[in-house]
Amino acid sequence: MAPMTTFKGDEFDHQVFESVLKRRFFFTEAFEIYRQSPNFKGDNRGLFDYGPPGCALQTNIVDVWRKHFVLEENMLELDCTVITPERVFETSGHVDKFSDWMCKDPIKGQYLRADHLVENVLKARLARGTRGLTKDSPTLDQATIDEYNDILAKIDNYNGDDLGELIKRHDIRNPENDNQVLPPIPFNLMFKSTVGPSAAAPVYLRPETAQGQFLNFKKLLDYNQGSMPFASASIGKTYRNEISPRTGLLRVREFLLAEIEHYVDPEKKEHPRFCEVSELVLPLLDRETQLSGKKTPRHYTLEEAVRSRIIDNQTLGYFLGRIMFFLLKLGVNQTKVRFRQHLANEMAHYATDCWDAELLTSYGWIECVGCADRSAYDLTVHSQYTGIPLIVKKTLSNPIRVEEWQATLNKKLAGPRFRENVQAIQSAIEALDQITLERMATELSQKGAVSVNLSSLSDAGTTTVELPKELLSISKITRLRSIREYTPNVIEPSFGIGRILYCLLEQVYWHRSNDVARVVLSLPLAVSPTKVMVAPLYSSDRQQQDQARRLAARLRGLGIVVTVDASSASIGRRYARADELGTPLAVTVDSDSLREDGDGWSSVTLRERDSTAQVRAPADDIIAAVAALAAGSETWEKVVARVGIYDGREEEVKEK
Repeated sequence: MAPMTTFKGDEFDHQVFESVLKRRFFFTEAFEIYRQSPNFKGDNRGLFDYGPPGCALQTNIVDVWRKHFVLEENMLELDCTVITPERVFETSGHVDKFSDWMCKDPIKGQYLRADHLVENVLKARLARGTRGLTKDSPTLDQATIDEYNDILAKIDNYNGDDLGELIKRHDIRNPENDNQVLPPIPFNLMFKSTVGPSAAAPVYLRPETAQGQFLNFKKLLDYNQGSMPFASASIGKTYRNEISPRTGLLRVREFLLAEIEHYVDPEKKEHPRFCEVSELVLPLLDRETQLSGKKTPRHYTLEEAVRSRIIDNQTLGYFLGRIMFFLLKLGVNQTKVRFRQHLANEMAHYATDCWDAELLTSYGWIECVGCADRSAYDLTVHSQYTGIPLIVKKTLSNPIRVEEWQATLNKKLAGPRFRENVQAIQSAIEALDQITLERMATELSQKGAVSVNLSSLSDAGTTTVELPKELLSISKITRLRSIREYTPNVIEPSFGIGRILYCLLEQVYWHRSNDVARVVLSLPLAVSPTKVMVAPLYSSDRQQQDQARRLAARLRGLGIVVTVDASSASIGRRYARADELGTPLAVTVDSDSLREDGDGWSSVTLRERDSTAQVRAPADDIIAAVAALAAGSETWEKVVARVGIYDGREEEVKEK
């Protein structure tokens, strides 16, 4: 049976949907009992706890992610620390640039994210339609409607000044109280803290897992025996101090992030497995379409999109295809997925191109996966600061003659002056790229000295050393190069697990026969928190209870997650409870399942959640069928074709 809910108008009731998830303890607000206390003044918005089914669903999504990416792509998985020194994020650019624009309601003291404020107000005005904006403006004329839609199509491309101008020109106010707001200002999203009792070492909680992977690049390359390309992967908690977290799990301050860093030769961005996805058709909302004020994606095969440079290269296209396959494995509706290209002003400071996999929900299109080409930005800046070369060395089959700048340190003179720091200075010089060396050669010629960044002396309060021309010489030389050195580019797919989880739950949520009391979550077996409910038809029958528990134990022995429901509720109500939790299968033991000697069973029924159809067969056959369904080696349709529909099933009783 197909879902009966949609994401249009008032048909999808957030309150009913989220009340089901909270009642069945998929998730709850963190510190909820304190929030209910009149004496509690803290802010727990954007912080959530997962209950047993939510925790199991999240674990299963991560398990599918690991198998789909880490295992199948032979990636190198890392688990890096959350606490990160400030200097790392200063170097990466996050301290200066990892910000959103926010507005303040000066009367209420409330802070609002500027782009969301503009978006929500304009959408609300459009939704009211001919009911008008104010008494003085009873209708929205077509020109205004077109202007609003154009702004919404480009909302991600506006900077702070642009948003401020829109707020002023369209008199956009706080929708909660109609107060005017102050002009947008940047707000850094990272949580800052300190390490140690002296509080002298500032740190941040990581907003992404990427930096830990980049800082371990040299070790990863050595572990991979210098072979390129390769990918690292990491999954863990990350933290962003959202300005105004709302919409449940979609905008939170602590979340689980799964990220991949695929290191590739910048001159060879082809992917050896691209042929596996080249014919896949994706809905692409590219930059050109958005800037024209349109919101409808265009459909291309990945081969067409890469060939026409809508998608920049094969490796980026390959991962977009793999992301689509991953989302479909989870049970996402294929018609409710699109890939949107970032506009210039919304692009992260480290990215040269980025596509978001967005899922359609009752809140609109929600970004769940980002796939960015980070070029060589991160490895380059960390190498420049630390003086540690983060490069790949490739032996050339045919050596080539090249002209290049070379810096030479006079260690005989530098030794007495810098003593134990000479080696650090030498490492810093060796890490300089050709562009920097050329600039420094000119500076050395004109000024007689240059400054070299030396991070290893930062603990002593020194970040640079000045080297006069008698200590350092920079000249252009011609040599035969047998080794090519390059800094890899990085393609980064980044997955917000909590957002995927919530969007998936919305898409698989429906109810039977227009009865909101009969909720169903059509989660696939691969990710459902519980795979099978086992139940005695009559809970008062001790033999049926015992046989149900024995059957459940056999299923658990096969690694299948099972729950036994031997409560006093009717079998129909127990089915309904399992449907609410997304349990795909139910096995029922009845009086016909028991042999005369009570030592076994002759047959049991197996119920499929969405259709409520049942089959009946000997217990060994049903257990084998469940194992095959759980492994994905058999479909329900094949089970029905092999065993046949059981028409003598008990009539289900509606849950009241």
